[in-house]
Amino acid sequence: MANQLRLVIADDESIIRMNLRETLVGLGYLVVGDAGDGVSAVHLARELRPDLVIMDIKMPKLDGIQAAKVLTEEKIAPVLLLTAYSDRELVERARDAGVVNYIVKPFREAELLPAIEIALARFAEFNSMATELGDLKDTMETRKLVERAKGVLMDTQGLKEQDAFRKIQQLSMNTRKSMREIAQAILLTAQIDK
Repeated sequence: MANQLRLVIADDESIIRMNLRETLVGLGYLVVGDAGDGVSAVHLARELRPDLVIMDIKMPKLDGIQAAKVLTEEKIAPVLLLTAYSDRELVERARDAGVVNYIVKPFREAELLPAIEIALARFAEFNSMATELGDLKDTMETRKLVERAKGVLMDTQGLKEQDAFRKIQQLSMNTRKSMREIAQAILLTAQIDK
């Protein structure tokens, strides 16, 4: 299957990793790697760029929540925690670390598929929102630069606001540069000429 989802699993107990691998493969997923501790899980995920990391919380070297925080901050992969621990503090730490789903052991195979699909959907939503936010920030910054450049053209060339805007637009089209680049050039030239 060409679009088979690639997973990394991490648990400090090899029997659990083996059983989880078998279950996931049976559900149609491709397990591309497994690790016995949090540090190895992070390194493996960085190297393999899986679609999802499924890991236990209690692991040596780096616990699953700390590893999840690293993977989330670096936007490597969403993390689904699969653990025997469900106390409120751990759940809150997991939430704050960016974990996208949490299943308590012993789990049933029927719980795993929806948990994986929800984790993947949430991660895609988060990434989409982050991209939109970045685009909005970029648009706002461009507008600020164009407004400042219009002000410079109005002051230095005696243009009306609409004419200053048209001039920036025309320069952008003629030079095949973005309006942002034109505005930056105008502002830089104004600084040099002072």
